[in-house]
Amino acid sequence: MKPKRSTKPRDAARRGGKKKVSVLNSEKIDYIDWKDVNLLRRFMSDRAKIRARRVTGNDSQQQREIARAIKNAREMALLPYTSRVTTQRGRPSRDRDDDGDRRPRAPREESTEEFEPLEAAEGAAPADTEELTEVES
Repeated sequence: MKPKRSTKPRDAARRGGKKKVSVLNSEKIDYIDWKDVNLLRRFMSDRAKIRARRVTGNDSQQQREIARAIKNAREMALLPYTSRVTTQRGRPSRDRDDDGDRRPRAPREESTEEFEPLEAAEGAAPADTEELTEVES
C-alpha cells in the first residue's frame, strides 16, 4: 500500500490567504430584492455576467438568491442580459488618422496608355490565337 500524502501545503498556497467576506454579511442584508438594482449590480461584471462565489465571497444560499434576483431583474428589464465592451483588436487601420477619423483617399493615377479593343486590332483572327496557344504549351 502507498503511504497517504499530506495535501495541506499545496491547498494553503492555492487559496492565497484569508477568505473573502460577503457584501451581504458585512452590510447585514438578509433579504435580496430583485428591485434593488444597485445591490445586484455589485454582483455583476462589467459585461453583465453574474460574478462567481469565490469572487464575491457569498455562501451557496446567498449566491442562489443573488442569481435568482438578477435573473428576475433581467426579465423585468431592470438589468441587462449582456453589456458589450468594444475593443479594437489587431493593428489599427491605415486609412484612419490619429483622431480615428477617416482620411480621404489619394486619387488614383490614371494610365496614359491607350489600348485597342480586340475586335479593332489588326490581324487578330481566331486562327492566329490558336497557333499562339499551341506554341506556348
